[in-house]
Amino acid sequence: MSGRGGSKPGSGSKGGGHKGGSHKGGEGQKPSTKRVSSSKPSRRDDQRIVVGLHPVREALRAGLNLIEVLIDKDREHSEVADEIAVLAKAAAVSMVEVERSRIDQIAEGMVHQGVVARGGPFPYAELSDCKRVARGRGEPLFLVALDSVTDPHNLGAIARSAEGFGAHGLLVPSRRAAGVTPVVEKAAAGALAHLPIVRVTNLVNTLRALKEENVWVVGLDSNDSEPIADCQLLTEPIVLVVGSEGKGLGSLTQITCDALVRLPMRGRVGSFNASVAAAVACHEVMRRRDVLQVDATP
Repeated sequence: MSGRGGSKPGSGSKGGGHKGGSHKGGEGQKPSTKRVSSSKPSRRDDQRIVVGLHPVREALRAGLNLIEVLIDKDREHSEVADEIAVLAKAAAVSMVEVERSRIDQIAEGMVHQGVVARGGPFPYAELSDCKRVARGRGEPLFLVALDSVTDPHNLGAIARSAEGFGAHGLLVPSRRAAGVTPVVEKAAAGALAHLPIVRVTNLVNTLRALKEENVWVVGLDSNDSEPIADCQLLTEPIVLVVGSEGKGLGSLTQITCDALVRLPMRGRVGSFNASVAAAVACHEVMRRRDVLQVDATP
């Protein structure tokens, strides 16, 4: 893994706020389940709720700490639902058939497809977990950091893109930013079962500490910055910083970045939202790294 020492692989201008312009389940006989009454369930604030077929399946596949899976007793046949039943049985997680109205209450308006799961508090990771993932894959570190992103749908969508395009972790501030909620889990579509999520007390201090560890900080910006395709840092160990919609990157975050990059646009709209911008940028990081691997192949 190359470091920051010596000349900088690529430069980027600084300034301006970011607007973002920047299987099926296995077949098998359905295990027996319990049925309970449809009385209104109690819910503790520290309880993790995972809503929907794919998020619940991925949580079980990843071996997360779930207490029980609740399924609609009148649900239609689904290969994914059958796989959930098999995975739950293998993990000794209780499967309970309930009235759909009970699942509606737990899901609180989210589309649940007749399945929800309950477990302990969300298991936030440490930075060391992300580094371990990168080492295990033999790849330069690739983190995504969010600067004051408060919309849970954006957080979930960014987590989904980050995991899908090979990031090793997602950094989320513990204050003035969205944390993991059932809405985030649903929007992430199972990605949170595989992507380490790290809550940091002070994002700028965390970025500075990463720079001391030879990690480059690249901010997604839209004002007077270089096109992301021209940035020479994407194949290095990096943390890609995404700002909130409207305000973009904070001034201290911008100053901390080694490079600011933008997503070139040809249409008439002024910007992408944060989750779309993050997805495009993450794809570019993956593409550049793939190209580098191909070029290095004898």
